[in-house]
Amino acid sequence: MIDRTLVIHGVEVPRFLYGTAWKEDRTQLLTELALQRGFRGIDTANQRRHYHEAAVGQAISASIASGLVVRDDLFLQTKFTFRRGQDHRLPYDPASPIAIQVEQSFASSLQHLSVERVDSYLLHGPASSVGIKPDDWAAWRAMEAIYDSGRARLLGVSNVTLEQLDCLCGQARVRPHFVQNRCYAVRAWDREVRVFCAANELVYQGFSLLTANRDLMASKELARIAKPHGRTAAQIVFRFALEVGMIPLTGTTNAEHMQADLDVFDLRLEPEEVKQIEDLVAR
Repeated sequence: MIDRTLVIHGVEVPRFLYGTAWKEDRTQLLTELALQRGFRGIDTANQRRHYHEAAVGQAISASIASGLVVRDDLFLQTKFTFRRGQDHRLPYDPASPIAIQVEQSFASSLQHLSVERVDSYLLHGPASSVGIKPDDWAAWRAMEAIYDSGRARLLGVSNVTLEQLDCLCGQARVRPHFVQNRCYAVRAWDREVRVFCAANELVYQGFSLLTANRDLMASKELARIAKPHGRTAAQIVFRFALEVGMIPLTGTTNAEHMQADLDVFDLRLEPEEVKQIEDLVAR
């Protein structure tokens, strides 16, 4: 059996997170619904272009007020996003130095979420697609200072290549605890980054596990693996993610699917089935 949580530097982390991107006016409703269905890990970002972080905070406040949860039940993860990933609704002054932008964005996140600290703070992708640039280091040093202050209990980086991750880990004072990447089956489920994470005591978070792999989801091979278990292809993929050490994210807007996603903790794949899924697109 796979535990529903793991502990990283004393922080209890759910093994399955609910992602709040691309939900706009439904963000509060759907985040509350996810909490009602049993999710205790919530992923967001201070990036109004794709997230409505303030609505996530409203959902959390409403769920606490109703007695559904208390703050200590929850794992809250948010992100700092560079200017190139934002629209005009910026959570910081773009004319300020990067370190100030990080601090302003983080303060805004605390206000949005109505909390005094977050459990995980991620750099929402390096400043460019190649290498770690001076702006990345300025942001990371500011994040390290937030970590030192206790306002963020863990740090991470998202949308990162293996080369960038290796560089960051080699020179960071506080190395990332998490890597969060879009996970493509055609890229062997980001195997090189996952192997690096496993070798360096980092935890891999995989997002878009379903939407980035639509062809695989409809494949006969995956259906053959799912059939004897009486489960859906989505449940098989999420269980596979758990089996290979990922923390999967789901962004489903369907209450039944939320429950089905969490039900994968009661599913077990055989080692040969895990290998089959690893190899499905490696042919």
